[in-house]
Amino acid sequence: MGINKEFLEKALALLPTPAQQTVTVADTVTFSKNGLKITKHPAEDYRLRVLSRGDSICLDFGDHQVGYLHLKLRRVGGHSDAPVPLHIRFAEQPIEFFENPEDYRGAICSGWIQQEFLHVDLVPSELHMPRRYAFRYVKIEVSDISPSFKLAFDEIYCTAVSSADDTVLEPYSYNDELLCRLDKIACRTLHGCMQTVFEDGPKRDRRLWMGDLRLQAQANYETYKNNNLVKACLYLFAALPMPNGQISACLFLEPEIEADDFYMFDYALLYIPTLLDYYNATGDIDTVNELYNSAIKQIGIAEKWIGENGIVIDSEEVGWRFLDWTAELNKQAGSHGVLLYAIKKAIELAKITNDEHTVKLLADKHKKYRKAALDVLWDNDRQLFISGKERQVSFASQVWMVLGGAVEGETASKLLEQIKKQSDAIGMVTPYMYHNYIDALITAGDANKALEVIKSYFGGMAELGADTFWEIYNPENPDESPYGGTIVNSYCHAWSCAPAYFLRKYFSK
Repeated sequence: MGINKEFLEKALALLPTPAQQTVTVADTVTFSKNGLKITKHPAEDYRLRVLSRGDSICLDFGDHQVGYLHLKLRRVGGHSDAPVPLHIRFAEQPIEFFENPEDYRGAICSGWIQQEFLHVDLVPSELHMPRRYAFRYVKIEVSDISPSFKLAFDEIYCTAVSSADDTVLEPYSYNDELLCRLDKIACRTLHGCMQTVFEDGPKRDRRLWMGDLRLQAQANYETYKNNNLVKACLYLFAALPMPNGQISACLFLEPEIEADDFYMFDYALLYIPTLLDYYNATGDIDTVNELYNSAIKQIGIAEKWIGENGIVIDSEEVGWRFLDWTAELNKQAGSHGVLLYAIKKAIELAKITNDEHTVKLLADKHKKYRKAALDVLWDNDRQLFISGKERQVSFASQVWMVLGGAVEGETASKLLEQIKKQSDAIGMVTPYMYHNYIDALITAGDANKALEVIKSYFGGMAELGADTFWEIYNPENPDESPYGGTIVNSYCHAWSCAPAYFLRKYFSK
């Protein structure tokens, strides 16, 4: 379809320049037992250390940072008669230091491993590292040095960057210390991901993903209220559709703005509720009117993958469907639930724009596809929705059927209780899926159960030392990685901001 230049210009005019803040070292630290034990020393200790070959220092910046490292080096002893090779590693969580980068053989490029190999030609000198990193901890090792002198540091600091303005963030008030802590961690997570756009993760990918944007925007409305950033992202997606008009799964901003050619069934449909949420938060009807056609078009594109039985086909031809990082998850039922959910939200958009013809058309579609779900995917004996030829049961299938309105009220509540009793049910491993699960519980009228899930799941990460919430967290295997190594896991991830959204919207006093 080509680029919509008008939409692109509007988006670019709204994109912010992230604000800068100087953050100094909070502590000098040492780790043991894979980072589970941290010993803190005064921050000034790093200035007192004199480093020879093989020596290292590890620094704690006190909280998760996204930004640029600056080093001021001095020599102790004679003339710096040879370059000093430094190995600098960055970590969001201490466990990353205990995985050898050279051993990584994972599914994504090792270029995402946060490390630098530098040769410092002259000491004294100042280094202003040009690459942005996401970290709390920094380890600096002297790989080698001339015997004529030793190395020391006069100053180390970070220039942190974010589009989130902490001065507008109102404190969360609730008579539960854990909930206040979870809200703080979630806000810090969102803070790190709010850059020129809503990034999925500031450590890795650093792109604008549609599925992440929906959840980030929800958290933003309850926290930083940078609604122009949401608006810019919505225009970017509409400006750069795929050739058939489908909303792209993600966008690159550098070296130029470009849509990925990644075909994702569920993420494209989620543009619809994201636009509706934006309207509900802002009342900006002009933006809705301009982006309405881009949103509604996603329904027709998705319908091409409906089989003769009225259900989304179980085939890779549909394109990748995320739902969750659980490898064995069959995604047919969950995808059908996402379609139902998108149609529900599209009906609301059509009502807002007074498009009565589309309201009726979409209502008929929802009724048709809801009936198909109950006829084809409902297992009356198990009182659950099944998915695929193997009749798999999973949390994802039930959650999206509830959100899509296939079942409602007490029936939805019983369904979400029933899935918990199934020993063979495929579980959930990402905060993304847990966000939708919590949403489904609230939709079904089970707010108290939703609150318990927030406490247990996100509280589990907090108990393990998270100061931002992670891309993936499986309570049964906290070090799980979908990529083949925790060293490339993202420990500050956009889709993990759920506590800030749900707590402030539904559980605030």
